[in-house]
Amino acid sequence: MELIQSFSVDHTRIVPGIFFSRQDKVGGGYVTTYDIRLKRPNREPVIDVAAMHSLEHIIATTLRNDPEWKDEVVYWGPMGCLTGFYLILKGDRQPRDIYDIVLKGFRSVADADEVPGATAVNCGYYRMHNLDLAKYYAAEFVKYLTDNKDDPEIYEYPRSERLVTDDGRSFYDS
Repeated sequence: MELIQSFSVDHTRIVPGIFFSRQDKVGGGYVTTYDIRLKRPNREPVIDVAAMHSLEHIIATTLRNDPEWKDEVVYWGPMGCLTGFYLILKGDRQPRDIYDIVLKGFRSVADADEVPGATAVNCGYYRMHNLDLAKYYAAEFVKYLTDNKDDPEIYEYPRSERLVTDDGRSFYDS
């Protein structure tokens, strides 16, 4: 069975950043999935689950209310490995093109007095939020993005090499 595209990324070398993950043709246009990576996989502790949940609510609300971007946002949600988020947008943009909106989303966490939609009526597990810790992670990522804005490493995935065995079988070495 072929490995999916996201497993071709060398997770031993990836750094926090904004990465192009995949693009799919839908109707007459495209939807593009971006990897918004906050932590170095397998080298740093993952994001606390309650804080991740709060980041999801706050940033999704910010993105979906932004006048320029609200009609472009298809999805904002956490990675299962708890090292970052996936952002799916309509259209065809490079990671550098979405830097400002990603930064805006994470900066909005600092101004949050409460987690939007954190009620029994609006959320599947409304008791699992940690706004203070979400603010910590958001501030950490904002500083990192700001300090590294011009570093190409935060926009380009390190790819693992695709190996082919003598008998023609392909696999990813990552």
